[in-house]
Amino acid sequence: MSDNTMIQKIQEAAAFISKETNIKPQIGLILGSGLGVLADLIEQPIVVDYSRIPHFPVSTVEGHAGELVVGTIQGKSVLIMKGRFHAYEGYGAETVSFPVRVMKELGVETLIVTNAAGGINESYQVGDLMVISDHLNLTYRNPLIGPNDNALGVRFPDMSEAYSKRLRKLAHDVAASQDFKLQEGVYVGLLGPNYETPAEIRMFRTLGGDSVGMSTVPEVIVARHAGIEVLGFSCISNMASGILDQPLSHAEVMETTEKVKPKFLKLVLGIIEAL
Repeated sequence: MSDNTMIQKIQEAAAFISKETNIKPQIGLILGSGLGVLADLIEQPIVVDYSRIPHFPVSTVEGHAGELVVGTIQGKSVLIMKGRFHAYEGYGAETVSFPVRVMKELGVETLIVTNAAGGINESYQVGDLMVISDHLNLTYRNPLIGPNDNALGVRFPDMSEAYSKRLRKLAHDVAASQDFKLQEGVYVGLLGPNYETPAEIRMFRTLGGDSVGMSTVPEVIVARHAGIEVLGFSCISNMASGILDQPLSHAEVMETTEKVKPKFLKLVLGIIEAL
């Protein structure tokens, strides 16, 4: 996709969303498997199906609703993606992260990304919430490959603080005020869609990984390229392959996120209020 075409597509998608609502969002949220319930708390929501937005891909995974919801939470204007896109659905990294470009065009300055992830760190328990301190991009794909337009960001963006220290501290403070402790660790991003082998999990642990999933990394790279501040969370929905002697399933992921919802919702609401 040439630069001009990319900018044109971003502007067309943003213009369509702007026509649907007069709210200019400050905070964007991308909600992973089973976590889209946060969108139900938006006041006076405007809901736009992805299929109606020009150039938007469509989400095909169970637990990902495929809707954009715009409105206010705790007095802050927000744009929530209920359901995200994944490379394993057949989308390229540039397409997966396209909605982040549109968020930037609409005025979003802060992005909160969430995912359901496998726990690599053996001190974690199913149901823990982990604030992401950093990631390992083991998809070996990058949404910035190709010509760079300086209007979108610099050619070589700095990733030394991909996940904002300021926002991580805020997340820990909010969790402490709600009487629970967040884990903090490194997220390993893979292509999927199969779950990992026990040998792969042992390798990721050696490399310093704490949680593992199939999303998030492309969106965060593009957000940082665009100058958006990022806060990320993994909901530890299962222990990764080989840690417990049991098979892994998407049903288990959905079941865990269902249990964690109240804690997750309260935390994110507290963070939005504090921003």
